[in-house]
Amino acid sequence: MRIKRSVNARKKRRKVLKMTKGFYNIRKSSYRKAKEALTHAGKNAYRDRRNKKRLRRGLWQIKIGNAAREAGLNYSRFMNLLKSNKIELDRKILSQIAVERPEIFEKLVAKIKTK
Repeated sequence: MRIKRSVNARKKRRKVLKMTKGFYNIRKSSYRKAKEALTHAGKNAYRDRRNKKRLRRGLWQIKIGNAAREAGLNYSRFMNLLKSNKIELDRKILSQIAVERPEIFEKLVAKIKTK
């Protein structure tokens, strides 16, 4: 018995074209071009999710460094003092404290400077 693919093939193509809605030119309407654009988009999205994490960490370090410099320390000295005083706060939390609650950051700096 012969199997006809029409329903499944159409469903698969419709799914790809739905995912490429909003793409530019023929990449949104031609199945072949849309499929190629979608694979590249997926590859770039995967890569850039990792790059975003890398960029965020750099921004956190800059924010912590600026706040520490205002308190009379540089970034590396500040992080070293935190580690030696066994204060385990990650960079994301430290940067949020430095930006949103500078008075708490000052108390933290005063605590690690005294020991």
